Amino acid sequence: MESTPRFLSPAIDHFFLLGPRGTGKTWWTRRQFPTALRVDLLDPETLRLMAARPERLRERVAGELGAKTVVIDEVQKLPELLEVAHLMIEEKRGLQFVFTGSSARKLRRGGVNLLGGRAAQKSLHPFMAAELGSRFCMEKALRLGMLPVVRGAADPAEILRAYNGLYLREEVQAEGLVRHVGSFSRFLEAISFSQGAVLNLANVSRECQVNRKTVEGYLEILEDLLLSFRVPVFTRRAKRQLAAHPKFFFFDTGVFRANRPDGPLDSPAEIDGAALEGLVAQHLRAWCDYSSGDHHLHYWQTRTQVEVDFVIYGSSGFYALEVKNSNRVRPEDLRGLKNFAQDYPESQRFLLYRGTERLMQDGILCMPCDEFLLALVPNQFPS
Repeated sequence: MESTPRFLSPAIDHFFLLGPRGTGKTWWTRRQFPTALRVDLLDPETLRLMAARPERLRERVAGELGAKTVVIDEVQKLPELLEVAHLMIEEKRGLQFVFTGSSARKLRRGGVNLLGGRAAQKSLHPFMAAELGSRFCMEKALRLGMLPVVRGAADPAEILRAYNGLYLREEVQAEGLVRHVGSFSRFLEAISFSQGAVLNLANVSRECQVNRKTVEGYLEILEDLLLSFRVPVFTRRAKRQLAAHPKFFFFDTGVFRANRPDGPLDSPAEIDGAALEGLVAQHLRAWCDYSSGDHHLHYWQTRTQVEVDFVIYGSSGFYALEVKNSNRVRPEDLRGLKNFAQDYPESQRFLLYRGTERLMQDGILCMPCDEFLLALVPNQFPS
């Protein structure tokens, strides 16, 4: 999997590259900037030396006369380096700085704004199906997710099981983000029931037996570590009363499966449906970030529970998508999209399902989900 090209394109100036651990940020920067001066803050000795004297960065750069690019890996480990980098940027030395990070919390608190808006922000996501091409397998993606660190392992299932432990141990516990790791572990299990659903923090609070304020803090940690995201309601030119709360998703279907209980009392169909919707969500989110222009991911739901799973609104188009974990299209599956078409006839509407045929019904293109994902590439939407 290490040789798989990614759709992400580098910025021409300074930029932050954010993404959870295991998405391949280090590999990508090595491929894009093979001659760059690299400062790896995951290396304990490098971190110790730089923490003792952040201005050492200036000396390292001065010692590499031919370096045009400086890559600082996991910059959230030592945000003080941003001050030094900012000074060097102001000196107009002709250098390009690339900062990778897997925690938005420390960057926010440590001074991303010190760069004075001089650095763009890019995100690296799990693999998209089109990046894997013929190696993409829907069943494997639904079971193990699309994380490069998992897909490239000799035992993907074991690595996936260890992934949550990595974050609990190295990020949450080591940084003292929570007082009781056991409570946070229960929260991860409880929040997994919200995958693809409208977020109800009161229910999550009851399930993991901690107060709502604590749950809000846990959710913030999950998002700061880039492990989850929320999809807001599409309200532009709304003609009906709409839902007010966002939907919740883990950033990768495999991570969702690793947290979701799977036993005699848990419905396989329910889990599979949430996994499929999450897989589509992470692809659409990556598509929005990798495509040029401005695109945003939403969902649509009326107060009467008429829903469309995803809405993309942006400079290149207006798309509405419903996802069904079934191998045939039923008339009731099209209800939400038909209602959406009444309010937004200019939208392009898709129903993604587990069948094998393309169908056009009432202006809605019904596509096999795997076919859609394989055709989804930046700046192009399947048609």
